[in-house]
Amino acid sequence: MSILHYIFIALEVVLLFNLLIGVHELGHFLAAKWRGLQVDRFAIWFGKPIWKKKIGGVEYALGWIPAGGYVALPQMATMEAIEGKSDTPVEQLPNVSALDKIIVAFAGPLFSFSLAVFFAFIVWQVGKPSMQADSTTTIGWVDPAGPAWKAGLRPGDTILTIDNHLVKHFSPTSQDSVTWRIISSEGTNIVIQYLRDGQEQTAIATPYHRATKWYERKALRQILIAPASKSVVYAVASNSPAALAGLTNGDEVVAVNGNKIFSPLAIFSAENEMSNGPVKPLTLTVRHGNEEFDKTLLAEKPVQPTNSVPMLGILAWEEDTNVLLVHPSPLEQIKSSVGQIFATIRTITSPKSEVGVQQLGGAVMIARVYYNLFQSEDGWRQVLWFSVILNVNLALLNLLPLPVLDGGHILLSLLEAIRRRPVSARILNSIQTGFAALIIGFMLYIAFFDTSDWVRSAHADREQQIIFAPHK
Repeated sequence: MSILHYIFIALEVVLLFNLLIGVHELGHFLAAKWRGLQVDRFAIWFGKPIWKKKIGGVEYALGWIPAGGYVALPQMATMEAIEGKSDTPVEQLPNVSALDKIIVAFAGPLFSFSLAVFFAFIVWQVGKPSMQADSTTTIGWVDPAGPAWKAGLRPGDTILTIDNHLVKHFSPTSQDSVTWRIISSEGTNIVIQYLRDGQEQTAIATPYHRATKWYERKALRQILIAPASKSVVYAVASNSPAALAGLTNGDEVVAVNGNKIFSPLAIFSAENEMSNGPVKPLTLTVRHGNEEFDKTLLAEKPVQPTNSVPMLGILAWEEDTNVLLVHPSPLEQIKSSVGQIFATIRTITSPKSEVGVQQLGGAVMIARVYYNLFQSEDGWRQVLWFSVILNVNLALLNLLPLPVLDGGHILLSLLEAIRRRPVSARILNSIQTGFAALIIGFMLYIAFFDTSDWVRSAHADREQQIIFAPHK
């Protein structure tokens, strides 16, 4: 791909991110104008402005720190360290009622939520790509050395419940997914009810934790399983055993050595087993159109990279050949997003949970998700769907009763209404500035791990090309 392609995608991400922030701040801005508050500045992003222009007494600015935005309202709780001093001293401005402050504070989350509903209606009409993992709980692969295998789970088993919670799909992560129920489980063991050959059975697995380095997030719980998906060949290396056997794009591998497989990971596993032992022939049962036949292959080491294990030479698999467009209603989308936010908050605040704030994602992760979605086929549909989730998050998290956030403004305004006098502007500014520093520090903390994840992922994507020696 050309560099212009990547630049174009990056611009799409920046524009969309700014749209979400801008709509939220526009809510505050319009409500402030409606209720007669003085508006000093409308800013997207923080920091010293790299662009600004004054129109109608309001300074419109673009900062250099891509971490949000703000509307400078000196009659509300101010943050002079971030927003700068007002041109007019607060003492000289008319008082604003607690109700007006509540309306202005609530308008931002309301606009974000409205944008989520708008996107949800679009998704309802145009559809969202859904793969097999979105609708199945059937296991496609089990690590032979992992907790699930030791507990008795095998490929082809269908998971019904995890710790008595009904599951409906493997991913994406949501309250009723296998992934979420495993990582959010709190007991020493995980109780899994599953279906095999029409019979319900129970497995008890002790979760596994991958070792991590200091610059990585703490690993979440795993039992080392993967969802079922078709093993359809997407790319084959030249001169490889797979190429010499005649495997081509679109061929589906349905069995290895006579055993039915439920995921391409079964073939990766068979290759890895040969890295520490003798190289044995593998008989692949291949489906090509309506035809089914066996191909026996002998794995070999490629000449590049030199440290490779014996391989068949199948470079890539189609992620899913059964991608369908689903049309979830706006209510379904909003309900799912709201439910997942509350489930996440409940999980990270539970003393028994291993999921902590370190596992949350910030602006860098959001940009990375959007970047990856824009590159995928039907990515614009996925972008719309993710924007529903993100805007619901933006609306509800901003309503948390913490200083700096909109919920904090609402709480202070309610306190003002009860006391019948506002909190001291000096005290309020100190509280706001202190909490702003804490939140910015937290965002930088999360950004460090987000960036670390992205760098390691990009490094893994730049793996050396696999080359096999020509056969005479």
